Amino acid sequence: MTGFAGKAFVVRVDKATALAGHTTFVDDLAFLARKQVHPILIAPDAQAGRALVRSINRSGNMAVGLSGSDAAMLPGTGSGIGNVQPGILQTLMNAGYIPVIEPTAFSVFGDRDQSVAADEVARAIAAATDAVRAIFFHALGGVPDPQSAALLSELTPAEALAIADDPRVPLDLRAAIRAAALGVRAGVAEAQILDGRIAHATVVELLTAHHLGTRVTGSVFTGAA
Repeated sequence: MTGFAGKAFVVRVDKATALAGHTTFVDDLAFLARKQVHPILIAPDAQAGRALVRSINRSGNMAVGLSGSDAAMLPGTGSGIGNVQPGILQTLMNAGYIPVIEPTAFSVFGDRDQSVAADEVARAIAAATDAVRAIFFHALGGVPDPQSAALLSELTPAEALAIADDPRVPLDLRAAIRAAALGVRAGVAEAQILDGRIAHATVVELLTAHHLGTRVTGSVFTGAA
């Protein structure tokens, strides 16, 4: 626990987990926050983000919903997200709150926020906050080998990017794989793709030697679970 105390970790939550009625996810977040490990949640959309805020705040007044416009946190560009301004996140985490971010970017010259991919928001936030881990929830529970369908336990960023270009892999999973790989290349220590509905998945991933789903690291490894 001491190795993660005071550190941020980013979780890109999928709809299956955000809207699930019976998971340990909220309790796990509260446990980690009490231990001074700072979750930052990326919601799949604004509706799911509000649902997450309500769920967390029923257990404890810790969640704060944010859009990309708040404190100009996520400036939009023609190609997506510009330089992240993480000051508001640091302020909230230092005060013991859990930021829940909807996938929108601040439009400097427009009247409305710009919609952006939740996976890209997670990648950008993880890199900007020096997160110790970026976790991407997906109902498949990890990355299947495109040829054998066996679940891969670990990938390098280069291996992950190759799979992200493979049309045999579901499109939404490919987006998560790509964001995980680019996050690691940008300095995030590790990224993980797993099923967030598994009991205590976040705690297991952060605080034990056991890894769920598929891990993306800078090490050289190819293998199935």
